[in-house]
Amino acid sequence: MRIGISTHRVREVALVGAFFFGALVSVQGRVNGELAGFAGSGVEAAVISFGSGFVILSIMALLSGKVRAGIGRIVAELRVGSFPRWQVLGGVLGGFYVGVQTSSVPLIGVALFTVTVVAGQIVNSIVVDRVGLSPAGVVRITPMRLLSAFIAISGVVIAASNRFDSTGFEIIPIILALTAGAGIAVQQAINGRLGIEARNSFSAAWFNFVFGTTALGVAFVILILGSETRIESASGAPWWAYSGGVLGVIFIAMAVWAVPRIGVLLFALISISGQLSAAVVLDIVLPTDGTELGAQLFIGIGLTFVAIALSTVPRLIGSRSR
Repeated sequence: MRIGISTHRVREVALVGAFFFGALVSVQGRVNGELAGFAGSGVEAAVISFGSGFVILSIMALLSGKVRAGIGRIVAELRVGSFPRWQVLGGVLGGFYVGVQTSSVPLIGVALFTVTVVAGQIVNSIVVDRVGLSPAGVVRITPMRLLSAFIAISGVVIAASNRFDSTGFEIIPIILALTAGAGIAVQQAINGRLGIEARNSFSAAWFNFVFGTTALGVAFVILILGSETRIESASGAPWWAYSGGVLGVIFIAMAVWAVPRIGVLLFALISISGQLSAAVVLDIVLPTDGTELGAQLFIGIGLTFVAIALSTVPRLIGSRSR
């Protein structure tokens, strides 16, 4: 009996963590966007953000025996082939997302970028759960799950509808944003498996930042060699513009821990609600040019919470009945 209660409490913590994760996504987007304005390019800003996270986690590994032990477990399993090598490459997808984020937002705007990323994430989350890529196992596609995903997408579209700009529409950033969103679903799934094997969220996050920073670094070098892009110090940026790496460490570790307990789709839906809620707070406290808090934004948030309820309630009822 105690085990059942404990398991239920852990799921509740995972649900709250997913909401907090979504809020950090909005905050990080604002932070990285600010940094990109001072750096030589969006890719350079992404390298700074991901690179600082890698430094933080490396220091943690040096100071914490548990983090080092988790890294050691993964390395040992990779050597003997008991853990698929491709499942440590989630950081490449994370690096790709941050690179696309910092580069595409200035071209298509935050709203359109968010809508396309969320669309790719939710749709692919259903696929990821169905094929059993998540540690939570195979989750069949039901009409309720499809309905919740459709309502969530509709809610985000409505919430961002007042920010669409019919001029200057470019298809390449849209395709990149959709791809990045789909990659997030895969990243969250394989990160969950990595966290289980490492037995430590920060150990799993360390691998993410190693490969993410490496991928972004290579992309930045190619960009410099192939164009007139110059390295800028970004020294004029405010101090908080450099906090993207810290936020990344927090939400990657949180995702690694939460996904095995609630699944990819549910994690995605709840994190979207947190993302929208934090966006409202940011627009009130730290408004940017063109900020509008219209009725459509709150309608969209309401629909997103309906989608979360449709996806969450049946699972919670099922877990309590066991």
